[in-house]
Amino acid sequence: MAGMGPWVLYNDFKASVFKKKFDLTADSLKVALVTSTSNAISATLVSAQYANITNELTTANGYTAGGATAASPTITGGGATSTITFDTADVSWTGSSSGFTARAAVLYDDTATNKDLIAYSLLDSAPADVTVASGNTLTIQIANVSTFA
Repeated sequence: MAGMGPWVLYNDFKASVFKKKFDLTADSLKVALVTSTSNAISATLVSAQYANITNELTTANGYTAGGATAASPTITGGGATSTITFDTADVSWTGSSSGFTARAAVLYDDTATNKDLIAYSLLDSAPADVTVASGNTLTIQIANVSTFA
């Protein structure tokens, strides 16, 4: 396994930031898992909203559709610090029964009316699918989702 890839911001998210559509430290954020055939693995996804993503994992074997909450969102920097960084707490799932397989994680704003997508990350930067066997845990590190310098 090559390791998790960087977080890639959706183009729609970048445009929405300037339209004040998000409060990233107050809104409820979630991470969903998708397969290799999902349209969510593209920054250019048009209408980047949760309802429009294809091939999310279904509720089974340790994963729950809709994803897991990414708690404690923080934005650091500003003022005398020129670099602004957005992070959240990590999320994880533990496989059960036959486990599950995913290609990417999708971070989205569950509070926003349209559940707007923020960013995605390949679970293996090769890229390759990641299989989580029964009893094993997949932890998604949500650090440096975006950094503005």
